[in-house]
Amino acid sequence: MLAVALSSLAGFVDALGFITLGGIFVSFMSGNSTRLSVGIADGMWQHVGIVAGVLGLFVVGVVLGGIVAELTDHSRRTRKTAVLATVTALLLIGSIGASMDLAPLAVVAMVLAMGVENAVFRRRGEVSIALTYMTGALVKIGHRIAAAFFGGPRWSWLPYLALWSGLIAGAVLGALAHRVLGLDALWIATGVSGALTVGVRFLRYRPGRR
Repeated sequence: MLAVALSSLAGFVDALGFITLGGIFVSFMSGNSTRLSVGIADGMWQHVGIVAGVLGLFVVGVVLGGIVAELTDHSRRTRKTAVLATVTALLLIGSIGASMDLAPLAVVAMVLAMGVENAVFRRRGEVSIALTYMTGALVKIGHRIAAAFFGGPRWSWLPYLALWSGLIAGAVLGALAHRVLGLDALWIATGVSGALTVGVRFLRYRPGRR
């Protein structure tokens, strides 16, 4: 459920960024890589520069998330809380930027936050659940359904469908919120992230949880 909630948060923030940047994602870097390639082919160098900057910022965010996770890796609760607190802090900076009509600052903070978020679920230094991109989830849905035809678990694809659905639902809500509040809708994401941070701090872990 935490993964689905964070996937929804990523969808919400991505929708806000996508609208603000006119078709550039703040969390879905596969899509941005394609846009970068098309921009290079078409000679749209200003567009290429913006997309390349977003890609670079996302990687910086991933690195930051990894550093935070490694520094607090002695406890799952502490690690997840620290990573989510970092996400919340970045979204707060972005929200303040949006309220001050500093869209570039808001976008930078959003991209960094989405990169950091991918460090919430880690196992042996690797990401165990992807939160800001769903290609892998869709592939696993297909593989698990195929396996079910040959005697595998019948419903093992449902958790991945829930992840994908969470991202879609969050993106729809983000687009709708932007219609009403503009980029100030980022305050909603900040509040949700803060609530999840507090919730994770007091979450009870059972053996086998990531």
